[in-house]
Amino acid sequence: MSNFVILPPTDELTEAWARAVSEAAPTLTVQIAPDREAAIRLLPEADGAYGTLDPELLSLAGKLRWLQAPMAAPPAGFFSPELVAHPVQVTNYRGIYNDHVATHAVTMLLSLARNLPPYMRQQPTGAWVRYLDDQDILHLPESTVLVIGVGGIGAEIGRMVATFGARVIGIDPRRTDCPEGLQEMHKPAELDRILPRADAVVLTLPHTPESEGMFDDKRLALMKSSALLINIGRGATVRLDAVTEALQSGRLRGVGLDVFEQEPLPPDHPLWKEERAILTPHVAVVGPYIPERRLAVLCENAKRFTAGQELINLVDKSLWY
Repeated sequence: MSNFVILPPTDELTEAWARAVSEAAPTLTVQIAPDREAAIRLLPEADGAYGTLDPELLSLAGKLRWLQAPMAAPPAGFFSPELVAHPVQVTNYRGIYNDHVATHAVTMLLSLARNLPPYMRQQPTGAWVRYLDDQDILHLPESTVLVIGVGGIGAEIGRMVATFGARVIGIDPRRTDCPEGLQEMHKPAELDRILPRADAVVLTLPHTPESEGMFDDKRLALMKSSALLINIGRGATVRLDAVTEALQSGRLRGVGLDVFEQEPLPPDHPLWKEERAILTPHVAVVGPYIPERRLAVLCENAKRFTAGQELINLVDKSLWY
């Protein structure tokens, strides 16, 4: 028998999840830690756990061999130096949001390509102002879209965007094959050379030491002034001050942001009033079936863990994803 601890915070689904994991892996004793005191008591005998372990809690988990992270891309601080050095295997929830996040990103891209923000902003006042300059439109069949981060979400974005006739290029540190819809794949070292080619850039990056602040003023300066920037990955990859200045100075056509360097984005931030920006409050993941998909990953890994099989969604802890 192995012991598995569900760490705080817990919610109304916790007991149902504990039963489901027990049924999926009968040799796994599942225990719920409703608070930190319970976690401190249970972790010394835990072989597996679900949730977040700070260094203090991790130091108590001497038998721990598997940790299921509660997110697809946990926030900065989850992968502490202590966790990276620990022999425990970490798994995450990547893959369960692919369709929802990709659809959100493509919706932003299409809205900006068709110059919808001005019409959306004038609707509350009933203004009838027609923008008839062809230069306001990004004609996708004659455009190049660069997807940075071609995991499950990035690959789905590429597939969807390609159906509109765009040439889709991907950049990814691990992937070398071209998923459906992509015509080129490159390594991150080639980013600065490729950026000037792109009419739109879509970021699906996790927050890692390498990606933090990747799009700053210098990198934005490499983009076409007519280019669009979409970020549905992690807010820390894009410097908001740099994006704001680029929009205000006309060095960027428009942006679609679902994630931000600072969340919530302060109500007085100038991006809220920027006419060429579409901002959503970190909701790209919203869509049906997410709890069911999360539980399915957890149960599958519980079965594999007790059977001594390779876990799915393994994380390279040193890279945070």
